[in-house]
Amino acid sequence: MAADRIKIDRLAAVVMEGLQEYADLATEDLKAAVKRAGDSAKKDVQASAPTDTGAYKKSWAVKTTRETANALEVTVHSRNRYQLAHLLEFGHAKRGGGRTRAFPHIAPAEQRAAEILVREVEAALR
Repeated sequence: MAADRIKIDRLAAVVMEGLQEYADLATEDLKAAVKRAGDSAKKDVQASAPTDTGAYKKSWAVKTTRETANALEVTVHSRNRYQLAHLLEFGHAKRGGGRTRAFPHIAPAEQRAAEILVREVEAALR
């Protein structure tokens, strides 16, 4: 029982050590959850992307945009067909008038990835 006792002037330091240990463990879990959500978004976009030759569908990738000791940011993007992504997602005006049909495939994948991320973060922090 004597080992569990601390002096009052060391209380803040001991509490901070415990919180830092928890933050380190939580950071690893959060980074893994972000990576899984990014991969899931990429797979969803590829699965629902319109296919003509298949090059657009294959062009999707996940890139680590920023990583620090406490944060990870990933970007799901089309490597070489990025100009086409917006036109397919929202449709566009045709030269002779009228508009093309929209193929919404990015926004639904983003929503599913956000739901996956929230679910995994809540599970990891329990």
